[in-house]
This record gives sequence, structure tokens and C-alpha cells, in this order.
Amino acid sequence: MKKIAIIFVCMGNICRSPMAEGIFRREIARAGLQDAVVIDSAGTHSYHIGKAPDPRAQSAIGQRGVDISDLRGRQVADADFEKFDYILAMDEANLGILRGNAPSHAHDKIRLLLSYSGKFPGQEVPDPYYGGAQGFEENLDMIEDAVAGLIEDIRARLNAG
Repeated sequence: MKKIAIIFVCMGNICRSPMAEGIFRREIARAGLQDAVVIDSAGTHSYHIGKAPDPRAQSAIGQRGVDISDLRGRQVADADFEKFDYILAMDEANLGILRGNAPSHAHDKIRLLLSYSGKFPGQEVPDPYYGGAQGFEENLDMIEDAVAGLIEDIRARLNAG
């Protein structure tokens, strides 16, 4: 069975996208679908390649029982547009960068993460980097809501295939 591949993308891959990857890993395991998916995260910029997630992101997500300390920042590569079935951007700026770099046949894979959200549809996950701890908590609330909708979409895809 071909696995469904999901990548979460923000700017530097040290705050939002690794938190999304961590929350998604937890929830996909709870759903019993961990063997059906490949999960990754990346950034559109090269600022933090090889770096661990921001300590504030690690702290906030750690309070929700998720450890992302082993993740390392990387930049989106051209091969990602072929490898991943879902390319999920945290905000419009990164969505635009992804669409600008992707071949046209991959554009339908690229969406905002919050397009799967019931509470925050069409919104962006704001960059918490220059703010306080509350921004990371708000990001996690948004991410958790969107991940629930994403898992529903993946279940439907698996059942249809």
C-alpha cells in the first residue's frame, strides 16, 4: 500500500511547521494510521537548516505531551513537490512561495493548513517567533483543530483508495 505523504511548511521550520508535525504525529498515532502516512516539515527559507525547533515551541508543545526536540530544520526541496501528497503552508506568504516554486501539476497539493480547520477556516497560523509564549499556545490550538480535519480527509482518501 502506498503511504500518504504530508509535509507542513512555514518560513524557517523551527516554530509552526515542527509543531504541526509533532501534533500530527501524535494524532495520527491515536487514530491508528501511523503506518499509512509519511510525515515531515520544512521551511521556505534557509535560515535555520539543521537547527532544533525554537525552545519556546518545544516548551509549548511539550506541555501538550509532544516532544519535537529530535526534529531539525530543513528547506523545501524541489523533490518535495513530487514526494508529498499534501503540502500544507502555515500562511499566505509561504503558500505563495510554494506555489511559485512548484511545478504547475503540483499546485493542487498545496493548501493552507487551516483549510482543514473547523474553527479557523481560511485563516493563517501566525508566526509566533517575535512574540511571547501565548503566540505558541494559540498556534497549537489552531494546529490541533486543523489536524483533526486533516485526519478526516486522510481517512476518506484511504477509504476511497
